[in-house]
Amino acid sequence: MLRIAVPLALAELGWMAMSVVDNIMVGRLPDPAAAIGAASVGSALFYALAIFGIGIMSGLDPLVSRAFGANNWEEARGAMASGLVLCGLVSVPLMAVVVAAEPMLAWIGVREVVRVPAVAFSRVLMWSLPLLLVQAVLRRYLQGIHHVRPVAYAIVSANVVNLVGNWALIYGNLGLPAMGIRGSALSTVIARVWLVVAMALAVHQRDPDAFRHMRPTRARLVELWRLGLPAGVTIGLEVAVFNVSTALAGRLDPVSLAAHTIALNAAAVTYMVPLGVGSAAAVSVGKALGEGNPVKAARAGWTAIGLVVAFEICSAVMFLAIPGPIARVYTADPAVVSASAALFLIAAAFQVFDGLQTVATGALRGMGDTTTAAVWNLVCYWGIGLPLGVWLCFGRGWGIRGIWVGLCLALGLVAGGLVDAWRRSERRAKTT
Repeated sequence: MLRIAVPLALAELGWMAMSVVDNIMVGRLPDPAAAIGAASVGSALFYALAIFGIGIMSGLDPLVSRAFGANNWEEARGAMASGLVLCGLVSVPLMAVVVAAEPMLAWIGVREVVRVPAVAFSRVLMWSLPLLLVQAVLRRYLQGIHHVRPVAYAIVSANVVNLVGNWALIYGNLGLPAMGIRGSALSTVIARVWLVVAMALAVHQRDPDAFRHMRPTRARLVELWRLGLPAGVTIGLEVAVFNVSTALAGRLDPVSLAAHTIALNAAAVTYMVPLGVGSAAAVSVGKALGEGNPVKAARAGWTAIGLVVAFEICSAVMFLAIPGPIARVYTADPAVVSASAALFLIAAAFQVFDGLQTVATGALRGMGDTTTAAVWNLVCYWGIGLPLGVWLCFGRGWGIRGIWVGLCLALGLVAGGLVDAWRRSERRAKTT
């Protein structure tokens, strides 16, 4: 499990590092609170749709891993080809929705000093959406055939491209114009072009026939859509609820929005490790089932859950012990640092819950169950957590802490429900 999970967790951390670097570097602009807030709101607008598309492609996990477990390379390549076709079908509608959703920021009351640059940021970042979906398909193929190290290498190199691009385009170095936060978005687009190239090279290196014998079929496309749509809804609902919370934070003062952005960004960094382990659980469970070994599949799922619990306990201790120093990585503004540190205490409370629900979702996906997680996410996040958070924030006057308390409760409920669903699923697999 560690052999598969560690490179995938590093890959998730590398993917998240682009956002972290963006926030840190725009935080050095003249008005750091407004700049961080604008980049955060613009990213929220974009990623609410982009993550949904990436989630759809995660339906490839059980398809490719089971084919690999059964040594059926033709089926694995056909699944990847169907994924690439699906990328083309969903990219344009998702990009159109990003543009159409921009007026929503004004409707919910995001302040103009944040809203205008946020829209400019998202309109540049939008062009990376098809690239994100293509790299997601290539990555799912690589991890499905257990060739995971190149995934980490590709994302690390893309981060170098993004870092240099940020330095040049945000501040106007290397003779380029100083574009501010739009430069950060353009740098990310360039980095994702490189990421697709690197992933394609890795696929060709491991399987030289992968692009020569791609045979997408309607049946495979339908199966991918059947598995991928609930997975996309699941991650889309989860990410969207945090993005909506960011937009709601935009109704508060810039310091509260910046503090929310920093704490959420740091919590998202620790979340990347369970996300990587969850992907490892999905492909390990799927491969074991492809081999006809449900006992091995159950062991893989529980091993992943144990690893994540151990990691998230360490994350919680870190957030409790050094909230101030973490916040100062992003900004030197004392008001923002103080407000961020208060949110880190709440973030510490939900670390284990966040990890549990993520890895349980991955294990269930390996079983071919992508619907259960979608139902739990819809009910707990949108039916309980977000309404409670809004009431505490605006109705009870708790401010941004109210939103975080509501989300913490939702995470706990989702985690309990999905771990129980995994327990019942693996027992069913062993008896049948």
